[in-house]
Amino acid sequence: MRSIWKGSIAFGLVNVPVKLYSATEDHDVRLHQVHDKDGGRIRYQRRCEICGKVVDYEHIDKAYADEDRTVVLTEDDLSSLPEERSREIDVVEFVPSDQLDPIMFDRSYFLEPDSKSAKAYVLLRKTLEKTDRTAIVHFSLRQKSRLGALRTRGDVLMLQSLLWDDEVREANFASLDERVRISAKELKMSASLVDSFAADFAPDRFTDDYQEQLQQLIDAKLAEGDALDTAATFGEPEDDEEAGGEVIDLMDALRRSIDKGRRTPSGQAAGKQGDTKDDKAGASKTSSGKTAAKKRTSKNSTSKKPSPKKTGATKSAPRKTAKSETKSATKKAADTKTATKKAAPAKERKSA
Repeated sequence: MRSIWKGSIAFGLVNVPVKLYSATEDHDVRLHQVHDKDGGRIRYQRRCEICGKVVDYEHIDKAYADEDRTVVLTEDDLSSLPEERSREIDVVEFVPSDQLDPIMFDRSYFLEPDSKSAKAYVLLRKTLEKTDRTAIVHFSLRQKSRLGALRTRGDVLMLQSLLWDDEVREANFASLDERVRISAKELKMSASLVDSFAADFAPDRFTDDYQEQLQQLIDAKLAEGDALDTAATFGEPEDDEEAGGEVIDLMDALRRSIDKGRRTPSGQAAGKQGDTKDDKAGASKTSSGKTAAKKRTSKNSTSKKPSPKKTGATKSAPRKTAKSETKSATKKAADTKTATKKAAPAKERKSA
């Protein structure tokens, strides 16, 4: 990793020199834009609206527009601000760690000791661990004054920039003002559903499916070209019977969700230990239904005479018999005609 900032943590008379590193990185597959007709690369140019020329980044300043007036701010103007020149992470106060709302967290940075001795660094880290407190700090980075939370993560001090209070929106939804009645049974069933999915969080068990499929698509196109069979690459989409269905009965949906959760590997143990009375009753009904069906079947089989032929064959037998009788009668009539013809010449010869 490469440090992006150097400064020091200052609290009281203690000064801890540190280097700042970005704690996170983007794993997305990088894509660029092309022309759909010829595949040419699409590039954006910083073009001046007055002279029409493409301007290099080093010749670009910033400006603030106030209706008809525009104020240009050069790089020297911005760097002359006292806050921009500050290289200190100033500790303002130490607060209980559970008082920080995660919605305020913005970017995360690692801090590395930047001195011959790491004693002051380790002392601050151990103090934060023992007191279970987080340091609220004030610092400047990339031409911005920032609020931050200084806390520990293992053996490392971590600095997390915080959003300012006016940057967090209020959630005022009219739909939440309506009074909703939740029964004790529904709450109990919902808690049971939560228990069936309970587990310890392990980030390495989760993956970015979209990025993996995107990389798989790219690899397949590199191997096969544009004539790519998506179904052959990713398989046919599975039909979800419950997808798009409107949940009408909340209790029934909770019950089915619990049963589905128990069939998953993480919910197998809970499913074995937590069989409800409804499940047992349903099982007894099913078994009794099967027993009754067996009795009816055996009763019917004893009342009827056994037949060596199948039912389908028995039904079609009368039709086959009628056809065969018709054929035999026709054959006999034909034989009779033939015999009559043969007998006629014989009589004539006798009379002659």
